Amino acid sequence: MWHISVEAQFSAAHQLKGYPGKCERLHGHNFKVKITVESKKLKPLGFVIDFKELKKILGKVIERFDHRNLNELPEFKTINPTAENIARVIYQSLKPEINPLANGKLREVQVWESDTNSVTYYESE
Repeated sequence: MWHISVEAQFSAAHQLKGYPGKCERLHGHNFKVKITVESKKLKPLGFVIDFKELKKILGKVIERFDHRNLNELPEFKTINPTAENIARVIYQSLKPEINPLANGKLREVQVWESDTNSVTYYESE
């Protein structure tokens, strides 16, 4: 089994409505996103999916979040833009783009909202 991962970053603002503390106020983060694809076999050239292609797909997905107030985006009109929900939204956006191209499937999306706090989202079998 192989796992291939790429990382990217975006900066965005958000506020957690109903949160009993400072995070209810508008604030920002420099988010880091790591995506991992897994496969049991390689393509004829010897890779799961080209790193360059995987980075391009991730870049297109997170571009709509960069330098935005996440609360104003359609994805977060009814849910708080927590790291958990951001990871799930990114996963669901990437899955139909990656799975047909990879010799495997999207395994997980990890989102950091700081150097020490992260969340990982994946779909169980």
